[in-house]
Order: sequence, then structure tokens, then C-alpha cells
Amino acid sequence: MKSLRIGDITLEKPIIQGGMGVGVSRGRLAGAVSACGGLGVISSAQIGYDEPEFATDQVLANEKAIRKHIALAKKISGDKPVGINIMVALKHYEDHVRTAVDAGVDVIISGAGLPMRLPEYVGDSGCKIAPIVSSVKAAQIILRQWKKKYCRTADFIVIEGPKAGGHLGFKKEDIATITAEQYEQEIKNIIQVVREYEQEFACKIPVIVAGGIFDHKDIEHALEIGADGVQIASRFVATEECDASDAYKQAYINAKAEDITIVMSPVGMPGRAILNPFLEKVKTEKCKIKHCYQCIVTCDKKTIPYCITEALVNAAEGRVDEGLLFCGENAYRADKIETVAEIMEEFR
Repeated sequence: MKSLRIGDITLEKPIIQGGMGVGVSRGRLAGAVSACGGLGVISSAQIGYDEPEFATDQVLANEKAIRKHIALAKKISGDKPVGINIMVALKHYEDHVRTAVDAGVDVIISGAGLPMRLPEYVGDSGCKIAPIVSSVKAAQIILRQWKKKYCRTADFIVIEGPKAGGHLGFKKEDIATITAEQYEQEIKNIIQVVREYEQEFACKIPVIVAGGIFDHKDIEHALEIGADGVQIASRFVATEECDASDAYKQAYINAKAEDITIVMSPVGMPGRAILNPFLEKVKTEKCKIKHCYQCIVTCDKKTIPYCITEALVNAAEGRVDEGLLFCGENAYRADKIETVAEIMEEFR
């Protein structure tokens, strides 16, 4: 498997580990993936949930944790490149970006909205930036805006398909009806848009395909249809190095194909998760919102059925029957706890 070059960064393997919040991919997992030649990616989403300040000052807790986990990932990796996923939908999106840049992160990947001002926030730091898109339209809007307003383009682009986990960039009805063949054509169309910007800026813009990629065969297929690399998330959950609790990892191992379901997140986006007692409960019962954690712009405490931060923290800390377990379509294929090194060796 060939290496992946992103500007002046060279990854030994064309593997990017997808960012998973809350508390699933932090410094330990990201550092292990980078150490094995891929790009480990921290998620900034409520990353400071276990910091002592979190209950009273989420902004401070998250900024403190961003710095801590970037430093930890760098230490574990031997100072190899480390990335961070920062959702546009976060209320403190700009703060997270600027904190990560100041902490020395090498790459910022940004989705859950259009990262129109990301180039402004990273400035001339040298930090690589990549939008996550799911359609030709989104790619065109972002790349056109970055060119017009900032005279720059993406360092790479992540195309996230309908088989991905967590919040998805599709309407709920489209997720069920779009075929693999249809989306492969969309990927090829996005690649064509990217190639036009490559010519204009006289640079290589790698295209990374994400969503449903679990094994070597999936990687090979993505490369065959024109991708330069892949982003993989769910496969890295059932690993010794994953930052989530053992109970969270076991939930993946125990899951069956029929347990993987599409849900509507309280923040108004469809997402994919493992069906469990919590999801059954919130179908008919509104949970009491004890505290607002100031996480997502579109969240309305008065109308949401449950607090997504509380649900994700419960899951990450091991209270899986009281939590939301985001996952990709193929999460049920996990059947044992592995090490990151074992998985990366399989991908070689």
C-alpha cells in the first residue's frame, strides 16, 4: 500500500483514523495510529468531559483537554503528525480551532456543517486543513469560497458516505435509498471537482473516502475508484488503545447487523448508532435535561428529547444502557479486542 502525501507531510500508510467524540478518540488512540504510520485524529467534541472544570466551565475544560490530548498523541506517536476533528456545529468552533493550532496540531478536519471560515482561523500557521463533504454541491461551495476569500484551497478533502457513523451529511430518507453504485458515482464527481482545483492551484489535493470501510478489501475498493486514501473510525473502537470504556468497546463486539440503526439526533441531524435500552426509551419518553453543556449551535434545551452530551458521556464512561453509542454501518463486524498495531499491519 502506497504512502499518502499531504503537502509536506508524508504518511507511511494512506489511513486516516476518523475522529470520534465524545471521549472515543483522544490522545491515546490518535497517538497509537500515528505511531503506526497513519494519521491519528482526536475529536474535540466535549473532549474535556472528565476535566474538573467541565460542570461549570465547558469552554475552559475543552480548551485544556485539547492541549493535553494533542501533547499526549504527539508523545505516543514519537512526534509524528497528529490531527483533530472539529465540528462546525460546535458553539465554540473558532475557539477549538485556534486552540488546536496554538497547541501544535498538524491537521484539522472539519465537518458537521460547512467550514467556510476555517482558513481564516488557522491563518498562516502551516496547519493542514480538510473539509468533510458528502456531495458535489458541498465540495463546490467550500472550495469556491476558500479560493475567492482566502486565495487558498484544501490540503485534502474527506468524502464521507452514507455508511459512516455519528452525524451524517444526508437526509434521513436518502440514507435508506441511495445505492452503493449511486454514491460511487458521486465520489467520482467530487474527485473531478477536486482535480479542477488541483490544476488551478498547481498542487496535489488528496481525496480521502470515508464511511463503511472496515478491512483491507474495503480500502482496495476505495483506491480503485479514485481515492488517494481512506478514513476509518469504527474499526478502531474495539482496540486496546481506544479512549472509550471497555463496556463501550464490548457493545460493538456484541452488536449484530440488525442492531445498527439510524436515529435523529437532538441537534437535528440523522446519525447512525447501536440500538440499546437508551434509544428504546427516548422513542417514547423525554429525558429530563439537568444541565446545558453549550455544545451544539442548533440544540434547543426546551425541545430536545435528551441531552446529547450527557448521552455520549454516559456511553464513553461505560454506562452504555444509558448512553448513545454512535457507530458506522459495519461496526457489528468487530468480534474481538485488537491492538492498533495489529489492525495497521493487516492494512499494509
